[in-house]
Amino acid sequence: MIESYPAEIQQVIISGSDGLSVSYVTDKGGVWHYHPEFEIMLNISCNGTRIVGDSIEIFDNYDLVLIPGNMPHCWNYYRYQDSLPPRHSVIAHFNRNIFGDTLLYQHEMSKVRELFDEAQWGISFSAGDARDASKFMEGMTSHSGIEKLIDFLNVLRILCNSKHRRKLCSEKYRIETDDSNEKEMAEAYNYIREYYRKPISLEEISRIAGMKPHSFSKVFKKHTGSGFVEFVNQVRTDRACYLLRESRAAIHDIAEECGFASLSNFNKQFRKIMGVSPRTYREQLTIKM
Repeated sequence: MIESYPAEIQQVIISGSDGLSVSYVTDKGGVWHYHPEFEIMLNISCNGTRIVGDSIEIFDNYDLVLIPGNMPHCWNYYRYQDSLPPRHSVIAHFNRNIFGDTLLYQHEMSKVRELFDEAQWGISFSAGDARDASKFMEGMTSHSGIEKLIDFLNVLRILCNSKHRRKLCSEKYRIETDDSNEKEMAEAYNYIREYYRKPISLEEISRIAGMKPHSFSKVFKKHTGSGFVEFVNQVRTDRACYLLRESRAAIHDIAEECGFASLSNFNKQFRKIMGVSPRTYREQLTIKM
């Protein structure tokens, strides 16, 4: 059976810098965090569930996203035989003012300004864009000086000219600049994503967060843009999508594995989120293959 890594959620603040930090990712992910820098994340040879703000999606090889500063995000990688491919991803962090206002507000940089403004909701790019950007993203891990900057500009060129980019978060989502209730929400996210296979009541998750149910519901919606039950069903459905695609398990077994109370409830929630039944979803994947 394919398992996902349990979450290790914590607030991570990266100290400010005017430079560009790029490295391979080799860890197991699962850390719910935010930082003041912009982030470009390229997942090359892995898959799982990506959570950015109020967006929850499954991702596959060559997944490329741009995330603005202070937006909470994490990746839950699905693993095979307790391991992930080495150097499965490349991550870049940079400040919006990396070029300084003098250069950024030149006419030639208008598309870059538009990209940075659009990134307030997070942006997802196509697998083709990700493949085009991969050689420059990987190049930045070993290059320095002007060569590294040229690689970075080439990545921005690909992102700016992408015809298939889309917003990740809903327009109602707003980044919270203060850290009020971050610890409580981290505890809640941690618990949900580690124990989504079992029933989780509002009273239980409120107790985990150390809050009253009514207060928890209000704060949770403020932080995620969705209600607690909706969020849990989204996490379960994303996991179900992965299993429908990657395994031959029976649909009723997948429903149980993902924490749905019954097959009928699974079908109802899956159709509500995905627009089709689990069976049709799997059949559509088979046709495409």
